[in-house]
Amino acid sequence: MVTMSGLVIAMLLAMLDNMIVAPALPTIVGDLGGLNHLSWVTTGYVLASTAATPIWGKLGDLLGRRVTFLSSIALFLVGSALCGMSQNMGELVGFRALQGLGAGGLMVGVMAVLAEIVPPRDRSKYQGVMMAVMPVAMIGGPLAGGFITDHLNWRWAFYVNLPLGIVALVVCWFVLAKLPRNTSGKVRVDWSGAALLTVWITTLVLITSWGGTEYDWGSAMIIGLGVVTVVAFLAFVAVERRAAEPVMPLSVFANRNFSLAGALSFVVGFAMFGGVTLLPQFQQYVQGSSATNSGLLLMPMMLAAMVVSLAGGALISRTGHYRALPIVGSVLMSAGLALFATMGPDTSRTLTSSYMVLLGAGMGCLMQTTMLIAQNSAPLRDVGAATGAATFLRNMGGSLGVSILGALYTNTLADSFKSSAGSAAGGADSGSVAQMTPQMLRSLPDNVQKLFADAVSDGIDKAFVWGAAAAVVGIVVALFIRHVPLRGFDAPSDKGAGTDAAAAVPATATATATPTAPAAVVEGAGE
Repeated sequence: MVTMSGLVIAMLLAMLDNMIVAPALPTIVGDLGGLNHLSWVTTGYVLASTAATPIWGKLGDLLGRRVTFLSSIALFLVGSALCGMSQNMGELVGFRALQGLGAGGLMVGVMAVLAEIVPPRDRSKYQGVMMAVMPVAMIGGPLAGGFITDHLNWRWAFYVNLPLGIVALVVCWFVLAKLPRNTSGKVRVDWSGAALLTVWITTLVLITSWGGTEYDWGSAMIIGLGVVTVVAFLAFVAVERRAAEPVMPLSVFANRNFSLAGALSFVVGFAMFGGVTLLPQFQQYVQGSSATNSGLLLMPMMLAAMVVSLAGGALISRTGHYRALPIVGSVLMSAGLALFATMGPDTSRTLTSSYMVLLGAGMGCLMQTTMLIAQNSAPLRDVGAATGAATFLRNMGGSLGVSILGALYTNTLADSFKSSAGSAAGGADSGSVAQMTPQMLRSLPDNVQKLFADAVSDGIDKAFVWGAAAAVVGIVVALFIRHVPLRGFDAPSDKGAGTDAAAAVPATATATATPTAPAAVVEGAGE
């Protein structure tokens, strides 16, 4: 539990940062100027953390979990301190990217350290505890950010990371000292693969961030970025096939369960993050909630995710069976998103909350289980790279989901408002949709407010229909996942697990849960 305390704080730092910073952004722009760089405060952070995630995972495999995890925390703290000291928007964007590089190692580091010290059979209940961090970040982050902005100084939105991070750094320095480390002195880093990975991830994130907002989807910029993404990706695959220590071992994708878990992680990220991002739009524009209350209204979903995740983790640890959870979770997520597609101006908050509970229960079944399957399907020596790959796929799914579903929402909203408003808009044409805020909407005539609320409902419905369609794909993927017995550090794997089990189990594994535990030999059983 002492070790978990350090890991939980590190996970909290990774999830909390953007939530705290978001309410402070208008004040930051007013203080530093540079409104045209506003989006880069977030984009720079997301881009850097996404690109760094698989690299941190592989470095953990090569150098040891302790040194890489502590380095990522230290880098995140340095970036946070520099962000708080920024004197202009250019500095802030650069330091946010530095902060993002550290953040990329926090989440993958937490999961990889858990994989190092806890065998898969018992890991689910600890990963369930990590899920409890999500509601704290989702709900507490905006509240803390608003309080800091209103009563302190926006710079404390970054400085608040320092005391938490220092505690995590000190705790992890001592409790992770027994983790294995590289003693050979020989480390072969796949620099070419890391560079190509960074290029194609960066261009892909830029496409999802800029497409439909900064540039049209058919513009030369987006098409050019697409070409660079494809070329860099193909070159990356070619390099990884020949590299002695590939930054993302392609061999892990040969395991069917790993590939299916990765695909399901992508679908979960696409449907969940893309859909959840739009819920506050409906709550504020249609149901009339404030920005703070819209965050609190997400609590049913977050609590449901936490409860189901903890219960599911305990169930997996007790029975060793997990295959039903991805299927049930995909069904619940699909049902929740489909019900969100039926919402309209007359939908009550109580009914919306019940839909959130359904979606949250699906999230609770899926979030930790997909990671558990991915880790159990990879050799122990590659568990960091496997964790990084699974986290990366979820992040990329979320980025694409936010971009694509967001574009569907805004385009449908603008078209619906334009077609229905006409002269009744009282001077508010479709060109004002992009600049509309909840405060501005409430100052307009009642008939315009109703027309805009109807248009928002149309946009939400269309986005959630496509989100539900993506979640249905997740059901199909989940049905093909095999049950491969969860391996332990001190017992042979079950026989009859099939070739997937043999591929998943390493030749040797060290029992690191306790300092005095001897090395245990784990033999992969054939079919």
